Amino acid sequence: MSEERRLQVLRAIVEDYVRTREPVGSRAITEGHDLGVSSATIRNDMAVLEEEGYIAQPHTSAGRVPTDKGYRLFVDRLTTVKPLSQPERHAIEQFLGGAVDLDDVIARSGRLLAELTGQVALVQYPSLRRSGLRHLELVGVGETRLLVVIITDTGRVEQRMLELTALPDEGTLAALRARVNAASVGRTLVDLGAAYAEVALAFEDDDDRVLAQRVTDVVVSTLAEESEERIVLAGTANLARTGMRFEHALRPVLEALEEQVVLLGLLTEMSEDVADRTGVRVRIGHETQLDGLVETSIVTTGYGVDGGGLTGVQSGVATIGSIGPTRMDYPATIAAVRAVARYLSRILAG
Repeated sequence: MSEERRLQVLRAIVEDYVRTREPVGSRAITEGHDLGVSSATIRNDMAVLEEEGYIAQPHTSAGRVPTDKGYRLFVDRLTTVKPLSQPERHAIEQFLGGAVDLDDVIARSGRLLAELTGQVALVQYPSLRRSGLRHLELVGVGETRLLVVIITDTGRVEQRMLELTALPDEGTLAALRARVNAASVGRTLVDLGAAYAEVALAFEDDDDRVLAQRVTDVVVSTLAEESEERIVLAGTANLARTGMRFEHALRPVLEALEEQVVLLGLLTEMSEDVADRTGVRVRIGHETQLDGLVETSIVTTGYGVDGGGLTGVQSGVATIGSIGPTRMDYPATIAAVRAVARYLSRILAG
């Protein structure tokens, strides 16, 4: 019972500190939380929590504040996540539904998440090399040029032009289009090579077989491109708000956020972390292993299509997340990240 009560005391300290931004004393816990015990008992529990490293006293005669270890235990023991209201869910759907292309979807998702959390939102672009083919279109241009339109399962549209000696007839283009699309269903880049080899071999005419090989090579090379490995940030100005107070300077945080390669590396590492039951991953303070982010926490989840199925909160094809001070509202942030990821996945799934 005492262990469970100490967890309740820790939860009270975290919640009050997030709300008030002031160290929390035993009297505040006694008056603000119905724990059914005396102030003396709560003081004893706080002493144990401090000894075990879950809370700390910032200065003499002050209350207590959570440590990174305390926040970690709080997050690990979360049993409920604040649900978004119906108006919030409707606003998300309406705002993201108005996007005109992938770039617009990514930008809107970042702005929306930053607005919901009051923190910094980061949205990783879907990498073409982790994508699959949703649809291929072949369009003849003039007498010798073939436009290859590649629509990935992440919603990105790419166009490539092939120079030919002569355009094949429409029947050949229709057959090639149909066979490539059929061979692509449920497959990502790592699976497409063998499937596309069968597509080329299915044509009896040598010229048609060469054309099929050229088209499928273009698809594979486009999906293998790594140039889109980047992150869009939104709400960076939120860090300067009065309520977003950091114990030390804000500059190291801003400098860390400018390092795209470093952030991508962190997101890649986090994708390997053990997720909670909802697919959300959280790194707190020093867990980021980045000097500039030791006073921040990062909440991430995957979005997009993974293995042909809609995931939204599992691994996905890219990551969306929120960065704020370790003193963030974790339940609300987790709920917002999950919700935006879910709607983003639906939009990209078409």
